[in-house]
Amino acid sequence: MDTYLPYALLAMGAYALVSPLMRVATTGPDAIPSDVAVVVSNCLLILMAVGVLAYTGQGFAEHLTSPKIVHVLAAGVFLGIGILALYRALALGPVSVVTPIFAMFLVFSSVIGFLLLGESFTARKAVGIAFAAASVYLVSGA
Repeated sequence: MDTYLPYALLAMGAYALVSPLMRVATTGPDAIPSDVAVVVSNCLLILMAVGVLAYTGQGFAEHLTSPKIVHVLAAGVFLGIGILALYRALALGPVSVVTPIFAMFLVFSSVIGFLLLGESFTARKAVGIAFAAASVYLVSGA
C-alpha cells in the first residue's frame, strides 16, 4: 500500500463528519454563528498541528523563509475563504446539497493537477471526473 493512502483514507473519514457536525452546530436552538464555528474549529486545528510538530520534532521557523512560503500563504487564503463559505452554506442549507457541491473541489483540484502540475491524465481519470460531476448533480438536486 502506498504510504499516502492511509492518510488519504483517514482524511476522508474524518472530513465526512465535518459537514454534518457543523450543520448541527450552526442551526436550530442555541446555534453558533458560522464565523464563530470557523474560529473555534480552526483554533483546535492549529493546536493539533502544533502538537504534531512538537511530537515529530519538526522545525517551524526555518521554513518561513522558504521561497515556497508564498504557495503556503496563498493556499491559506483560499482555505480560509473556502471554510468560511462552507460553514456559512451549512448554516443556511442542507448537508445533502451543500457537501456534494463543496466536494466538487476534488474535481477542480484534479483538473488543476493535470493542467498545471503535469500529472498524468488518462481516459479512466476522465470518466471518474465525469462520474463525480454527475453524482454531485444528482445528489444535490441542482
